[in-house]
Amino acid sequence: MITQVFNPFNQDLVGTVPDMDTRGVEALLERARTGAKAGRAMPRHQRAAILESAAGLVGERAEEFARLIVEEAGKTIRQARKEVSRCVNTLKLSAHEAIRNAGEVIPFDAFPGSENRQGWFTREPLGIIAAITPYNDPLNLVAHKLGPAVAAGNAVILKPSDLAPLSAIELVDTLIEAGLPAEVITVATGGAELGEAIVSAPDVRMVSFTGGFVTGESIARTAGLKKLAMDLGGNAPVIVMADSDIEDAIESCVSGAFWAAGQNCVGTQRILVESAVMDRFREGFIKATLLLAVGDPLDEATDVGPMITEDHAERAHAMVEAACAAGADLLCGNVRVGSLYHPTVLENVPETSALWSDEAFAPVVVLQEFSDLEEAVSMANHTEYSLHAGVFTSNLDLALAVSERIDASGVMVNDSSDYRFDGMPFGGFKYGSMGREGVRFAYEEMTQPKVLCIRRQ
Repeated sequence: MITQVFNPFNQDLVGTVPDMDTRGVEALLERARTGAKAGRAMPRHQRAAILESAAGLVGERAEEFARLIVEEAGKTIRQARKEVSRCVNTLKLSAHEAIRNAGEVIPFDAFPGSENRQGWFTREPLGIIAAITPYNDPLNLVAHKLGPAVAAGNAVILKPSDLAPLSAIELVDTLIEAGLPAEVITVATGGAELGEAIVSAPDVRMVSFTGGFVTGESIARTAGLKKLAMDLGGNAPVIVMADSDIEDAIESCVSGAFWAAGQNCVGTQRILVESAVMDRFREGFIKATLLLAVGDPLDEATDVGPMITEDHAERAHAMVEAACAAGADLLCGNVRVGSLYHPTVLENVPETSALWSDEAFAPVVVLQEFSDLEEAVSMANHTEYSLHAGVFTSNLDLALAVSERIDASGVMVNDSSDYRFDGMPFGGFKYGSMGREGVRFAYEEMTQPKVLCIRRQ
């Protein structure tokens, strides 16, 4: 059995991958056990050298990787190139972590009675890690799991999205070409039953998952007693104060809302604008949105490409229709042509609407006026799904005060919510928040401290 991978824009066949079933799980685990021994045995300098070499190879083949991302995931070519450059950086950061984050000396003599003891702790690999990755960043989000895992000396069973698995497989091949023992990373492609069998296996010591809440809950129920790291998406708010640079805020929020056709877990979904500048912001935002070019993602001029499937585009259309039926005002967009869904802006969306409270994961953004900062913070914190938020203001004291009160794992000041540096801690803040990505922080999630204490005689 095989799974076919189709181009989201034109439905051309891009490639195929095996559709594995649960009968092959024991073979996957046996290979991973061998990989775990090989990973642990590699000295840190060797892990770092492999990751550095892989980063160099990805950089040399940047255009090939970018085109593959466009073909299987539908990102525009310019966005795909940026993802490739981020993948290179993620691998380099992972190489640095392999030789930097080895442990610490423990000051035993800080406790009375332990003056004759000294020692340290090291960071040891967990063993086998199951990594389950999504379609929206099919290369860099894979690197965010593989890079730290390899740096720490683990083995990985990687299950990429069946909608966009080819970039992940190419990255694994590149790591092996760079010198990684082939058994360290085992790729598993197949359906939900295969995933359940992998995450429930006792030999799997950690599951690192990026995806939706329903799947995340299922994994948590299935996994048993093991570490879990979950990036489950969000519904990002951005607060725009009247004293901010409005033109800059418009430009940043348009990018934050519609990058990757809105299929971005930190994408700007709700923009809360102070009353004094609402008319100006609304007019400028709609104008800038209508200027975005929608179409062929391989065209250098395209700003917004297709969503991953027609069904995903139809889901976005249905959410907008439901919000409008509940009283929201449609300002522009809500046009679907196949898997293309034009950037859509609404205002006055009821708080009872799914578009206000849930993650749209689509090129859809809601504008909402506020007159009181307390009201803005309350609206920002309305949803249970929280990753990033943003605030635009020229008042640093206000920015700091608001940042302290917004329930999010990251608050971007004078940036849209979708800014992310691959070395920063990244994860959820409310429901479903488990662990952090960002190379150093993922590395620490994927290791366990081991103490050595020596008593002098």
